[in-house]
Amino acid sequence: MTAVSFALNHMTAPALPLDDFFKLATSLGISAVEIRNDLAGNAIIDGTPAGDVKALAQKHGLTIISINALQRFNEWNDARAAEAQDLIAYARDCGAKALVLVPVNDGSGQKDGERQANLRQALTALKPLLEAAGIIGLVEPLGFEICSLRSKTEAAEGIRAVGGEGAFKLVHDTFHHYLAGEEKFHPELTGLVHISGVTDPDVSVGEMRDPHRVLVDADDRLDNVGQAKKLRDAGYSGHFSFEPFSSVIHQSSGIARGLRESMAYLSAGL
Repeated sequence: MTAVSFALNHMTAPALPLDDFFKLATSLGISAVEIRNDLAGNAIIDGTPAGDVKALAQKHGLTIISINALQRFNEWNDARAAEAQDLIAYARDCGAKALVLVPVNDGSGQKDGERQANLRQALTALKPLLEAAGIIGLVEPLGFEICSLRSKTEAAEGIRAVGGEGAFKLVHDTFHHYLAGEEKFHPELTGLVHISGVTDPDVSVGEMRDPHRVLVDADDRLDNVGQAKKLRDAGYSGHFSFEPFSSVIHQSSGIARGLRESMAYLSAGL
């Protein structure tokens, strides 16, 4: 089987300015990155023009595979539409291939019938905006019990219901897949995989949160290797993007070494 294609999400090292983050990626032999719009004092939120981001990525020989993310995408209203248009334009102008779409995650919009209708309304509205810009919408279900879109199967049904197979793909996040207890994989619709591990032996599954997410190693409780293997065996050939949220990782002075070790562990397992 072909070598694993790794990518790096800026959440791996959120304190690094974009130039240094891009340098980190290239130092690891990684050529694909995800940038974010939720990092204070950093591009995109600091007002850095999209053209500057594009030039910086080109300087380092990197492909920006996504902007992460349009939050509460399935709560469609005028404010969300304006936000979506701005982010899609930014993605187009900085050379990003996709925009991650994150659902409402506060306990609202969960009722059966309501959540499917909300999803389809948002997908229907986003589809022409994405198609006009040549940007893919990456729908990322979250496994938390309070999330309005936990199921990748439900997301896939929504995408197909609006004829959106050309405009939308799924994000398979190994952490959220595990939390949701979802057994079904959708390799044919998967456009990106987010990888992170949980190694704390004491936290229960129901208590797992973003701060528990570290780099994947032999102590991983989420079976990242098994999940990745199932996806690859079923035909997925896209990127596996590191997205740890733990402050232990963010504050590590040995992040490059840690990433190399995690890449080696995952590659060996696959």
